[in-house]
Amino acid sequence: MKKLLLSLSLFVCFGTMFSQTPEEMAAWEASMKPGAQHEWLASMDGYWNAKIKMWMDPSQPASESDGTTKNEMIMNGLYQRSSHTGDMMGMPFHGESVTGYDNINKKFVNTWIDNMGSGIMYLEGNYDEKSKTLTLKGKMTDPTNGKEMDIKETLTVNSPDSHTFQMYMMQGGNEIKTMEIVYTRAKD
Repeated sequence: MKKLLLSLSLFVCFGTMFSQTPEEMAAWEASMKPGAQHEWLASMDGYWNAKIKMWMDPSQPASESDGTTKNEMIMNGLYQRSSHTGDMMGMPFHGESVTGYDNINKKFVNTWIDNMGSGIMYLEGNYDEKSKTLTLKGKMTDPTNGKEMDIKETLTVNSPDSHTFQMYMMQGGNEIKTMEIVYTRAKD
């Protein structure tokens, strides 16, 4: 049954693609081509050392740790996979993100998963050339109460070999900084 459903899905997808007008095919093809935004993501490919600060309570000092990240473009240069390792709250940590630029909707999209939870976080946003900052907004489920909460992430390029990530959560109508990571390109 699963094979039949998969075959039917592929038939519908490819059947729709091949019944397109030349203009529709051109639009489809344009949506598959990496552009300047994908090149910007690719500029951060490689290995990075991370200096991590986390605030579980904004009134208390941040906990600090080190980590590493490997970034690599995948899917014909349309997406960047980032693999993060380190320690969080005294436990081994591993997280994965996939970031891309949606050529159709004209915005960056991002997903995040890690071994500290079973949910998938989804964010979207835009890059500001003037401030050299990508700002993504989305939602995540608070594991302490099961409710959705708004989150914001920023990624600011400091130089070709350094960028700063910051994460904020909305609590009581206030934007609270919960994480900051300074990435430095690892030297060979």
